[in-house]
Amino acid sequence: MSTVQATWAELLRGRNAACSAALAGGVALHAINIYIATTVLPSVIADIGGLNLYSWNTTLFVVASILGSALTTRLLGRHGSRGAYAVAALAFMLGSATCALAPNMPVMLTGRAIQGFGGGFLFALGYSMINVVLPERLWPRAMALVSAMWGMATLLGPAIGGVFAELHAWRWAFGFLVPVTAAYGLLVWKVLPEKARAEGNADPVAMPQLLLLMGAVLVVSAGSVSPDPVWNVGGVVVASVLVAMLVRLERRATVRLLPASALRLRSPLLALYLTMGLLVVGMTSETFVPYFLQKLHGQTPLISGYIAALMAAGWTVSEVLSSGWKARGVRLAIVNGPVFVLLGMLLLALSMPRSGDESGQALTLICMGLGLVGFGIGLGWPHLLTQVLVVTPARDQDCAGASITTVQLFATALGAAFAGMIVNLAGLYYPGDADAISRAAMWLFGLFAIAPMAGIVTAVRAARTVKSD
Repeated sequence: MSTVQATWAELLRGRNAACSAALAGGVALHAINIYIATTVLPSVIADIGGLNLYSWNTTLFVVASILGSALTTRLLGRHGSRGAYAVAALAFMLGSATCALAPNMPVMLTGRAIQGFGGGFLFALGYSMINVVLPERLWPRAMALVSAMWGMATLLGPAIGGVFAELHAWRWAFGFLVPVTAAYGLLVWKVLPEKARAEGNADPVAMPQLLLLMGAVLVVSAGSVSPDPVWNVGGVVVASVLVAMLVRLERRATVRLLPASALRLRSPLLALYLTMGLLVVGMTSETFVPYFLQKLHGQTPLISGYIAALMAAGWTVSEVLSSGWKARGVRLAIVNGPVFVLLGMLLLALSMPRSGDESGQALTLICMGLGLVGFGIGLGWPHLLTQVLVVTPARDQDCAGASITTVQLFATALGAAFAGMIVNLAGLYYPGDADAISRAAMWLFGLFAIAPMAGIVTAVRAARTVKSD
């Protein structure tokens, strides 16, 4: 690493600025699209139906993102930077156009899956290309800039989705992404190097494990479509078998998703991954927040989108607050993160079902609960990621870096699948029933409180990996 101090001015001028815009722009498109979809989804359901498939919009998008992210290095190795971004942009545009034109929910879900595939490429490319197009001394600044796109998305995504939803033009929210992505693709084509084979080493992909991982998520979602508990339990059982097969295969494989020994009970990495996953599962309840706010609390799409984004805002605030902590502070952040998430979930379980509260007390508690959930996740998040890299042997460092994204996306997809199962079993399967919607909200946040409760136990173990000063 160069000892010359890098500045933001150096990153944001000349060719460096153009390259930074190209890398950050892809992540911004991916992130903004997530918040647009979350905000307009209640309007989509009101127009084309498919309430029982509500959570599939998140599940399929994230599952496809996992596959896209995993195949990014191969895409780079085969097509270079321009070609890889062209494939990513075309897939994202095709998915967005399909969503905009969808006559029913199955077609919408097809579009969301294609979007997720292209978005997974854009997400991973944003980080993978930093060391190719920028000098080493600028890497930390560039990483921070790319990561900051998620914060920007919490401002722009709900605004774009909310405005189109309130104009009864939700299709244009997705259609809007097509020309924006095309313009972005032209920028990338002009700025990035034409061909750079060294960008991707085309390492083997752990495809059998990836297929088992995606299959586990999809069977839970498939079972959740039915209001019959037998099908839901069957989906969970089959998913458990697939996860067991994944663990067995991962322990013996030469090409792995996770570092060696990460899935052994005494492994410090296992405690870190479990804590990360359990925290992220709590955040997936955000998928249904705009729907509950609009149906139970009479909020507009725009306002409900911004209230839902309080989770992400809380995450950003606490991550910035705790990022400079050392030793004892890091251990406290890791252990107390799930505690804040648990408190937030309990507040949401008590306040979200309270429809018709004219005093505004319930809405205040909802905002506090959402903020607490995000705050708890972000409090220990940077330290959990850092500890994964710290405790992983040098030979597995590349795998460790990729595993962070895999674990986060898997937890997101699985959490969305379970959220869909819970609300459908609680009665959301039948639209128009306020009591059923209220009951679904209570069960969703009440049962999802189990995740941070378990996370407290794993966080105590994870905190032990932090060495004293």
